[in-house]
Amino acid sequence: MSNIRGRGLQANALGTFDTVVMAVAGSAPAYSIAATTAVLVGAVGLASPAALLYCAIPMLGIALAFSYLGRIDVNAGASYSWVGRTLHPFLGFISGWALVISATIFMVAGSLPAGAMTLSLFDDGLADNTALSTVVGAAWFVLMLLVVLGGARLTVRAQLLMSGVELTILALFAVLALFHTGNAGTFDWSWFGFSHFHGTAGFASGALVAAFYYWGWDVTSNLSEETRNSRRTTGLAGLIGVGIVFLLFEVFTVAVNVILSSRQIEENDANVLGALGEEIWPGWGGRLLIVAVMLSTIATLETTLIQVTRSLFAMGRDRTMPSALGRVHRTWNTPWVAITVVGGVALAMFIASNALGSVGDILSDAISAIGLQIAVYYGLAGLAVVVAYRKMLLKSAADFLLGGLWPLFGAVFMFWIFVESLGELDPAAIAIGIGGLAVGLVPMFWYWKQGSDYYRPARLDATRTVAAEYVPDDQPATNSRVHEGLSTDF
Repeated sequence: MSNIRGRGLQANALGTFDTVVMAVAGSAPAYSIAATTAVLVGAVGLASPAALLYCAIPMLGIALAFSYLGRIDVNAGASYSWVGRTLHPFLGFISGWALVISATIFMVAGSLPAGAMTLSLFDDGLADNTALSTVVGAAWFVLMLLVVLGGARLTVRAQLLMSGVELTILALFAVLALFHTGNAGTFDWSWFGFSHFHGTAGFASGALVAAFYYWGWDVTSNLSEETRNSRRTTGLAGLIGVGIVFLLFEVFTVAVNVILSSRQIEENDANVLGALGEEIWPGWGGRLLIVAVMLSTIATLETTLIQVTRSLFAMGRDRTMPSALGRVHRTWNTPWVAITVVGGVALAMFIASNALGSVGDILSDAISAIGLQIAVYYGLAGLAVVVAYRKMLLKSAADFLLGGLWPLFGAVFMFWIFVESLGELDPAAIAIGIGGLAVGLVPMFWYWKQGSDYYRPARLDATRTVAAEYVPDDQPATNSRVHEGLSTDF
């Protein structure tokens, strides 16, 4: 027991800038645009910019919820801990499990395009080979697994390199798109309205896909035990990350509507960004943007690995999953057992995914399934912050809006798109999304019966939590060295 509880993650490893980079990388702007635009256009057509806009507003509410909750509970499990200590431990476990399952599915959904993009740099024909794409993608995944195993500082250095190049390329093409003259369509402000949605169900299905675009910024909360001045930093970085990727998503989605025809989008369903780059800068553009997508995909594999392994670490530490998952490597201060288990499961899924069809088919179902799971744990976090801050919401207009009304709106929106989209999705996507959540009931009830302390929580109440004072990034923050309720020895 002391071996598991007596050792924690590497405190004070990340600063504010590092954490913002992780938030942006978590949402994977280039990958999301390349892999998801065809799915979004298939769902809502020209209303793609509107779907991203109307999903960004409630998503900011969820980011505010994470920010407020992170101030009063520093925990690598993030929503798993917050929801469990405010709403109910069962809901908290399901919240954590939803993240674990969605992230694990993404290992396949993300690694396949990474492999395909790498191959397309050498030969476009090779990228269509699902088996070869799987092998190359798995190789990238194993490399990122080793980087994450090596510790938070190594992880963020790799992230700075990959995301730096990716964002530079995206910024260049955002500017070039503004001056591009060979347009397939004409810009129309109606793309930001509701007129192009096919009813309420169409809007919901588009919003579900848009939620997948944004997903990943909350990796900052899973890194809270490893971040300096984390009570302030992780939430702020998440909000900044959502703002940055929103702008990138809108610029490129409008560019796709203007520059590419519906046929081009359909023919390049797994790499719309490469087709866009070729139109903007024939010869070189497609290649450069493929590099950006490849780096973005590899970078977000890294952040997703962090999310799932830190969540499993928190669960193992609380004994709501096998306690071995809570073990930390003596040299690298990383949850090595959790990392090894996730690596083994994901590699097995890579092999199984070859039976599902093309890269595009796998992506479409996986994105929708992940969207359902994201809606669950984001929605629960939005409710949790209202409960945790319920006694403080009327103390100021800012607390009422930012800590109550906006997150509550975000939660209601997430649950609404979850319910509405069930009638629109393919049976395969629903089976993966709901079935993945249902599997979590087995360990939940098992460890509840075993008497885990997690199921007898200290209630989370903002009025009883002393907010940490601001501490500059170059000084150690005492609060970042404490995990509430569990002894640690950093």
